[in-house]
Amino acid sequence: MKSRYLQQGMFAAVFTVAAAQVDAAAPVDFSNLVEQVSPAVVSVNVVKKMTQEELLQQQVPEILRRFFGNQVIIPQQQGPQEKTAYGSAFFISKDGYLVTNHHVIENASRISITLNDRRELDATLVGSDERTDVAVLKVNGTNFPELKVGNVDQLKVGEPVLAIGSPFGFDYSASAGIVSAKSRNMSGETSVPFIQTDAALNPGNSGGPLFNQKGEVVGVNSRIFSGTGGYMGLSFSIPIDVAMDVVQQLKTNGKVTRSYLGVMLQDIDRNLAEAYKLPKPEGSLVNQVSPKSPAEKAGLKSGDVILKINGTSISRTGDLLNVLNRTAPDQTIQLEILRDDKTRTISATLGTAPDDTPAAEDKNNPTSGLGMSIRTLTEAELASLNVRGGILVQDVKRGGLASLSNIVAGDVIVQVNGTAITNSQMFAKTVAALPKNSVARVTIIRQGQRAILGLRLPK
Repeated sequence: MKSRYLQQGMFAAVFTVAAAQVDAAAPVDFSNLVEQVSPAVVSVNVVKKMTQEELLQQQVPEILRRFFGNQVIIPQQQGPQEKTAYGSAFFISKDGYLVTNHHVIENASRISITLNDRRELDATLVGSDERTDVAVLKVNGTNFPELKVGNVDQLKVGEPVLAIGSPFGFDYSASAGIVSAKSRNMSGETSVPFIQTDAALNPGNSGGPLFNQKGEVVGVNSRIFSGTGGYMGLSFSIPIDVAMDVVQQLKTNGKVTRSYLGVMLQDIDRNLAEAYKLPKPEGSLVNQVSPKSPAEKAGLKSGDVILKINGTSISRTGDLLNVLNRTAPDQTIQLEILRDDKTRTISATLGTAPDDTPAAEDKNNPTSGLGMSIRTLTEAELASLNVRGGILVQDVKRGGLASLSNIVAGDVIVQVNGTAITNSQMFAKTVAALPKNSVARVTIIRQGQRAILGLRLPK
């Protein structure tokens, strides 16, 4: 089984559970709460461009995909290659700001919301953060119903919670459950200490609010853990304090700035705990320190075990990362570490993490004649691809020269006729200098593999 985002489907479930201190035969009555908070919850309707993978699944038989994978060339078809999707959102201010998930509005060409009185309003995207899966929308108007934000620190495991959303497009569906766990870090993800519940969430619940018994929002419903794509008793929500921190940055700066320590970390298991003479598996082991990083300047070394940050004990690596992710750059932190069987305290001043917000598409360049849109790679993307420069193909027009040359959305162009491409401006300049109606050798990276394609230039 694996984690899945909550996307479009065809089923919804409603159930109630007994509170810990209430007779098990008497379920918690959320009827008044649902009536109170429902006006501030909306359905999100999105029109999205279909990804290359989705087009492949739709147009190419499975037997061909099994043998040839994504190397199958998709035939050009008439008509828009778009799909509709559903999600949920909720108002956080009377002047029309809403919170939803990044994956709900990702690659959206149009976004609208439907209120509980059936009004439909066009929405604009204020900003979105993929790492935390939080996005902010804005609609025109005033006096919208806003929800109160709760205190996640006071949320207890076993406490009843309520979720409202639009599973599979069935708007204003309510489901209830209890908090199953707090500070869950999904495999490979460290930016969000998820709230785990057993409230029934399904595709379309994404972006909807999770309420405590006071009617306060304590989380943003984000994903489920499932082997089938449907609800299986494990639902995960972004803590509202994490979400609101991202919201404030997106409203103010349009992007999220994160702190940077410069270490690779791992959990302490039973054997390592014994090797480091720890009473139990706890803390976070530093296995690598980046050169010239804040960690190196502070004196951290590979093999150190971080036991506390700012006086707070670290049970596992996720605890440490959660604190670091919530700490602003340029702040000084105190770390209690174990080195050579002795504890010591060191100070580290956090830096600013490389910007992983995609740059805007450069529209003023001659690549429009090629039938594709591009943008410069972010520093994070450059690092993941292990390249010094390049441009990302964001979209390819059907029947255009790029499409006819087998360039697809998601390709990374790193060279043209042997010239290294560092950014979109250089690509435009290089293309403009080439002879018209000629064919250029374009080196691309596709799914981690390099290839060279012949790109015919416009007349």
